[in-house]
Amino acid sequence: MLDYEGDTHIYLQIADILRDRVAGLSAGHPIPSEAEIQEEFGVARTTARRAVHVLREEGLVYTVQGEGAFVGPSAGGPRQRRKVPLYQQIATDLAEQIKAGKYPPRRPIPGETALVKQYGVARETVRRAMALLREQGWIYTVAQRGSYVSLKESWPQA
Repeated sequence: MLDYEGDTHIYLQIADILRDRVAGLSAGHPIPSEAEIQEEFGVARTTARRAVHVLREEGLVYTVQGEGAFVGPSAGGPRQRRKVPLYQQIATDLAEQIKAGKYPPRRPIPGETALVKQYGVARETVRRAMALLREQGWIYTVAQRGSYVSLKESWPQA
């Protein structure tokens, strides 16, 4: 339980909780994402980021850009590798939903904030997934409006 009235910063309290959790995990095991920490503790993203930063400075975890944070002293150690980068998994999932008709042509897909929350990833990971979908022809973006499903003739051929 976080003590909002106490003399210890919230991010340090969260770091203490996470420190206890990672103590029982093997090297290379992923820790919760910043979005998951944010949701669990009801804090801002920067607070979650600072908590992970404390653990990283202590050498308890390391981060891999686009993949997350893992238990261990450095990126040189073992880690449970993803077969496909997370942004590609998200793009594939969204493309499948488009093909299945969940998001019809010329209609919007969820925005960055909704996708960050849905997948529990960093905003940059969602941006990379969206860029991949645009590149492949699944979606297009209208400035100040959002991203929309492309017409079927623009979709990649299977």
